[in-house]
Amino acid sequence: MAETILSARNLDFYYGETHALKDICLDIPEHNITALIGPSGCGKSTFLRTINRMNDLIEGVRVTGSLTYRGAEIYAPDRDVTELRKNIGMVFQKPNPFPMSIYDNVAYGPRTHGIRAKAKLDDIVERSLRDAAIWDEVKDRLKKNALGLSGGQQQRLCIARALAVKPDVLLMDESTSALDPISTSRIEDLAMELKKDYTIVIVTHNMQQAVRISDRTAFFLLGELIEFGDTEKMFSQPEDRRTEDYITGRFG
Repeated sequence: MAETILSARNLDFYYGETHALKDICLDIPEHNITALIGPSGCGKSTFLRTINRMNDLIEGVRVTGSLTYRGAEIYAPDRDVTELRKNIGMVFQKPNPFPMSIYDNVAYGPRTHGIRAKAKLDDIVERSLRDAAIWDEVKDRLKKNALGLSGGQQQRLCIARALAVKPDVLLMDESTSALDPISTSRIEDLAMELKKDYTIVIVTHNMQQAVRISDRTAFFLLGELIEFGDTEKMFSQPEDRRTEDYITGRFG
């Protein structure tokens, strides 16, 4: 059984008066792909963003209960959020490369963490682009603006940028929803390849995607975690009627 890397206990999350997550309890295993599914507005992206404290950027949010990363409280008062986000990287729904060269996009994180030596940066850039399965497509144009890449390439570049600081966990918030089927398939293959070295948590609206690539699935509804378990089992024999209704398309 894989070690637990992220653990939520009685986690509640509020945006002002809105109770967005209600008493969430779940353990995310290391070196697995965990999919978060559920209809729009059910809390899955909110939960993903609590993991690396992206929600801190929103006014009036409140978190109660426990959320730990390798046993340490993510919301502890003395938690270094910059360090946390180095360990827990994130790739967003829309590709968001910086308006700079491909090379500088990937080198950006390592530079902010104090790496300056060109040889070292060259190594990191190449390794990250290889890990994100885009090196062969861009190796001759590293000095070109990243915004000239296709959408699927931009998203893989954003994955390379997240990998460059050697995170432990990679959060992917509907990272293929803006992409065509071929780019989507490449990123799915990539995620399955990356789980050897990383723990991946994805939010997806695409049920088939959850079935294809995830080891475990969490089904959220109206801010509650309805069911969490082995993906294959959940899709073939869901324990809760609401899970069954959702995955068979009866609602959502």
